[in-house]
Amino acid sequence: MTRRLTLEPTALAGVHVLQRHPIGDARGYLERLFCDNELAAWLEGGGIRQVNHTLTTTAGTVRGMHFQRPPYAEAKLVTCLRGEVFDVAVDLRRGSPTFLRWHGEVLSAGNHRSLLLPRGVAHGFQALAADCELLYFHTAPYVAAAEGGVHPAEPRVAIAWPLPVAGLSPRDGSHPPLGEDFQGLSL
Repeated sequence: MTRRLTLEPTALAGVHVLQRHPIGDARGYLERLFCDNELAAWLEGGGIRQVNHTLTTTAGTVRGMHFQRPPYAEAKLVTCLRGEVFDVAVDLRRGSPTFLRWHGEVLSAGNHRSLLLPRGVAHGFQALAADCELLYFHTAPYVAAAEGGVHPAEPRVAIAWPLPVAGLSPRDGSHPPLGEDFQGLSL
């Protein structure tokens, strides 16, 4: 049996690129976006609790970097359905060998890639084209009181965005700098 999904590790511990393998013919293709059997280890005994869809209309726009604090920390599976984005993960896990490092991955409808993010990793993206649509699978529901964020221009992280940062929401633009005393999230 051919696997429809394969995982490729990144330089960040626990962050993986999920490569989808569509089956196609002259009519088009069928593509599996999620399978709990194939992603059981990532789900850590839980399941998908929430699914979100976003549309970002303008290239250069950055959304993020978002996370939820424990005990509501969530893992995410992020897929680009239309357009192209630079999708970024930042490791905020206390004691992680990749603490405060980031990984960026181009996701598009055409490259059939998704990003798997474990709990304790902040997420954001930059639209590289107009009208980008993303689909998010979350292992925990959103809890406003547990919401956290890292400014996209955080100097301790130094993300190399491909385009000038534009279109930040007031919320994303107001995340304070990570102080030198920030030791990470305890999960």
